[in-house]
Amino acid sequence: MLINYQNVVICQQEHEVLSEVNFQINKGEFVYLIGKVGSGKTSLLKTFYGELYIESGDTTEVLGYNMQTIKRKYIPDLRRKLGIVFQDFQLLTDRTVSANLEFVLRATGWKKKSEIKNRIDEVLDLVGMGTKGYKFPHELSGGEQQRIVIARAILNSPEIVLADEPTGNLDEETGHQIVELLRHISAKGSAVIMTTHNLQLIWKYPGIVYRCDCHRIKDVSQEFYR
Repeated sequence: MLINYQNVVICQQEHEVLSEVNFQINKGEFVYLIGKVGSGKTSLLKTFYGELYIESGDTTEVLGYNMQTIKRKYIPDLRRKLGIVFQDFQLLTDRTVSANLEFVLRATGWKKKSEIKNRIDEVLDLVGMGTKGYKFPHELSGGEQQRIVIARAILNSPEIVLADEPTGNLDEETGHQIVELLRHISAKGSAVIMTTHNLQLIWKYPGIVYRCDCHRIKDVSQEFYR
């Protein structure tokens, strides 16, 4: 099990956001998080990568780390095993696509030029952007930028990909392409957790569905796939 939360309480600035959180995810699973703005979806994601500390819980494990007691010095090690995709792309605007990806690889310990180049070529091909490495972010469409963000997230073959509203700023067709890409990554073995407000995506691309509502989180998959 990659994530195992049992009876977890999550607070944001002393306000209880979620309580009695029971959440599990295994290798290769595709999970949606749905709920209104402010219902706790992003706060839950933040606890997975150590941005938000957990108030209490019986079990609070992410990739073998106890998120209640994890020391700050181990957070970078945890994050190297995670891929994170934000709605606002957060690409370095003054560097080409390839340079953006090289920056991440060097920051995470890659040193050999040939290995770095090969890995960049691999992930760009995987996300359908194999010919765009020389371009700058402003020369790409929103959908293309999001593909690069996904490429960046999977550079180190993460066990879990966290995607926070990855289709939020995209048109419908492009949004569908991004979800298909994430499902492809999931089929290769990485678990994917995606927050979304777009229920059409959930019907078209089935997964496990959790809803955040009234400070609780609940598996509501049966409501969508009866």
